[in-house]
Formats: sequence, C-alpha cells, structure tokens
Amino acid sequence: MSYDIANPDPAGTITSLRSFGYSVEAAVADLVDNSVSAGARRIDVYFTWAGPASWVAVVDDGKGMTTEGLVSAMTIAARGSFKPRASDDLGRFGMGLKSASFSQAARLTVATSSEAGAPEAVRTWDLSVVSATGEWRLLHGTDDETTQTLVQLRPDGGVGTTVIWRSLHRFDVGGLTAEDTRAQRQFYTEATRVEEHLGMVFARFLSGRNRITMTVNGTPVKAWDPFLSGHPSVQRLPTEDLPVGSHTVRIEPFILPHPRKLDSEQQEQASGPAGWLDQQGFYVYRRDRLILAGDWLGIRGFRRDERYNLARIVVDVPAEADAEWAIDVRKSAAVPPVGVRRHLQRIGTATRSRAAEVLSHRGRIAARTHGAEFIYAWRVDKRDGYIRCRINRDHPLVREVMQGGPDSAVNAKALIRLLEETIPVAALRIMHDGDVADDPEPFLGAAPKEVGDVANRIYAAFITQGRTPREAKERLALMPPFDQFDGFWQQH
Repeated sequence: MSYDIANPDPAGTITSLRSFGYSVEAAVADLVDNSVSAGARRIDVYFTWAGPASWVAVVDDGKGMTTEGLVSAMTIAARGSFKPRASDDLGRFGMGLKSASFSQAARLTVATSSEAGAPEAVRTWDLSVVSATGEWRLLHGTDDETTQTLVQLRPDGGVGTTVIWRSLHRFDVGGLTAEDTRAQRQFYTEATRVEEHLGMVFARFLSGRNRITMTVNGTPVKAWDPFLSGHPSVQRLPTEDLPVGSHTVRIEPFILPHPRKLDSEQQEQASGPAGWLDQQGFYVYRRDRLILAGDWLGIRGFRRDERYNLARIVVDVPAEADAEWAIDVRKSAAVPPVGVRRHLQRIGTATRSRAAEVLSHRGRIAARTHGAEFIYAWRVDKRDGYIRCRINRDHPLVREVMQGGPDSAVNAKALIRLLEETIPVAALRIMHDGDVADDPEPFLGAAPKEVGDVANRIYAAFITQGRTPREAKERLALMPPFDQFDGFWQQH
C-alpha cells in the first residue's frame, strides 16, 4: 500500500502544547517530578523578576544526564507511556518537561552533568527559531545571559540538572517594564502559589523517611498533611486493598476532628490551599505523588457539601494502572475505572455519613447550651421527611415589626440585617440527611391563598415603586419561588 509521511509542523506542534491547560504551579510540579525521579535530595525553585526578561528556574542535585540522555529528554514524547519505567519514576508520557515548559515560556534551557567535575551538557529550545526555520532545531548551549544565570545558580558545578524558563508568555509582552509593580506582584504571587502547591503535591516526599528538601526563592516548602494524621481526634476508618485488574488500589478514609477541637493554626492547616469545602473528598496518589487533592471523582450522588468537610479519603493508585485511571499528561486529573467505582461509592458513603455525624453531634451540643428559643431568629425543623426553615415569630424584633408602629421601618431594617447574618447554615447541615431528597420546598403544603397573599404584597410594592402592572407581573413571574406556582402574575 502506498503512503505519505505526514510529519507534524514543528512550530504548530509546540504552539499546541501551550494549550494543555497547565497552571504555573502544575507546570513547575512537572519539572520537580523529573528531579524527584532523578534521585534529587534538594530541589530549589527560583522566580526572578526582571520585567520581560523575568525567569523561572528549577535546580536539583539529582543524578543528572549524559548529553545523549539530555537530547532524549528534550525530544517530544521520546518515551511513550507504554514503555516500562523505574519504580521511582514519576513520569507518564515523556512529555512533562516539554509540555509544562512550553505552556509557560518560549525559551527552555536545560543544563546537566552526570559526573562530578565534568562540563555540563546544555541544550535550548527557542520557539522563535523553530517557528522561523520550520525545523526541530534543538540548540547547543544557550545565550550569554542564560549562561551567566546558570553559573550563578550552580557556582560549584557538580552533578545535577538546572531547567530555566525565559521569555515567559504572560510577562514577555510589549509595553511591560521591570518597573511595573502590578505585574511584579502578580509574578511573586505565582511564586507563593507554587510554594503551596509543591507542599501539597509532594508532601510525602517532604515528610517521609527519605526526606527531600525543597525551597522556593530560599523559603523551605512545608509539607501539607490534609488528614491531620498526627492529631489525636482524627478518626481512621478501616483501610481496604481493592484488586483492580492485575493491580491493587489502597483506600484509607479519614474523618477530621470538628473545627472546635482545632486551634487556629490547625484549622488553617486543615482548610488547605483551597478551603474546607474544596478540600473534602478523595485524594488520589500515584507513587506517593498527589494527583487530585479533594475531589468526589464524579461518583453519582456525591457533591460538595459543608456537611462532609471533615471527610477525606486516600486512594493510592499504582503507576502501572495509569491507563485504567486515565491519568492525564499534567498529572492533575484521574477517572476511576468502572470496576472500582462501586467500592468508592460504598466507602465514600460511609465516610461522608460519619463526617456528618461529627458535625451533627457537635451542633446538637451547642444547641442545648445556648439557652431559650426566643434567642434564635430562625426555626429549622423536619416534618414528613422535609426540612422547613421559618422565621421565629416569637423573636422580639420580629414581633415589633409585625406590630407596626412609628419605628417599624427602623425595626424592619434591623431585622433584615439580623436575618442576613444568622442564616441557619449549621442547623440545616445537621438536619439535611440526604443529598437532594429533603431539600426545603417553598410553600410546601401552603394553601394557594397564602401564596397569593404574599405575591400580592410584592406586586403592590412593585407598583408603589413605579412599575406598570404588566412589568410587575413579569418580574414576579421570574422571581423564585413564584416562578414555580400558577397565579395572577402568570396572566399578562
């Protein structure tokens, strides 16, 4: 059969790699993966502001590479995901160094040495050269400015690797100068995000027996333990080893202590970089490297909810199962295989239920110690399987507003403010047993006249405020919960 050789356009390919959706912190983490895989014991990340000439570097003391190894590492997909890897290799597709770097910079320089005292091998990808020539020209060496930077970063030489990004996409733009303080703040804000992200993703390496040291601009990266595993009140549910195909997935659920059992520093640590709500869920690890930090993995019926803030579940996936779990190039997404989803749902349901019980128990204790019922502006109860949330008409301020009088307008403003500030989130969380089945329903069981009376008062208010009858009805018909009911407002 005849055929054509359809080689991809170099410049177009590299430009496409910019669209992989890397954040700067995920891109730096991909470089750190390579350093960890190279056996580095120390990894230093540098963000240096210089306007359009700003640069980012990652320096490690790993085993380095030969010239041939460097050229292979700089080649797009030189090692596919189908090739066997060492047990400590965090790579996946052979794309990380290139895709991560091109997502952030137009110039990538790597300098490496595998023998003490030997000269470094240096190679550079310059996207402007690739674009101009239409060829995969991997440049030998680098420019004078980057050479000086390499010497500054590794003045004593030695075994290891340095990766430098220059011509950063977001900062190498026309009109930007080194004196632009707003851009400078953004640049160093990204450095702070990178520090937090590395502490989260590589926590097991930063705190394990064979501890690795990492810094960002000289500041040590601190490991983030999302499970507060050293706290005496943490509940550990039984660990399960689940066979999935020819591999085993280990699942270990944790229930964090109620926030009232944590001091301010522990609460800040537990809330993590994304906050309590976004940190609940499954934590997927691959070779001790965190892939997902708090996600319910699309399990049916699972959604983020404040009742489950204390539920965090470790899922250890072997690297050999990458394909089954759909680990992506960025190593920041995973999809559990069908065979394990029912187990995740079972374990997740039990963990979420236990987490809700911890909050519920503390909430009931608090309710019993707060005194008389007239203190609360809201009443929350559950009847016939449905939650009802009502304003407490016995509250003194509510009674004053209902009675009218010369100060009614002032009292009404105070009441509105009180209601805004005391929405009964905790009580609703405690009583909400299901995900959606018992959601409060507006005017549940109310007579049509009662619904109409409330709608009439709102309609009258619209008219008083200058709306025409037609406009008032149209607005009322769009206003929850009247958009769910039939009434005069539907008749234009």
